[in-house]
Amino acid sequence: MSTVIKTRIIKIGNSQGIRIPKLLREQIHLGEEAEIEIQKNQIVIRPTQHPRQGWEEQFRAMAEHGDDRLSFTHIS
Repeated sequence: MSTVIKTRIIKIGNSQGIRIPKLLREQIHLGEEAEIEIQKNQIVIRPTQHPRQGWEEQFRAMAEHGDDRLSFTHIS
């Protein structure tokens, strides 16, 4: 079930914007930075994802399972 909250468009300097309620920001873990995209006549706002996000945890899990050794394959 999705959360729907009605809000107003406000003037911010020479631009316009909306306030994103805390409830919605917390639900999607929105921090200081966001990505905005148009999809099928809708504005989609999502947290910025960093290319290496989660790598440290993955490497730690690999080391715990002994799966962090280099493998070499020889192609003849």
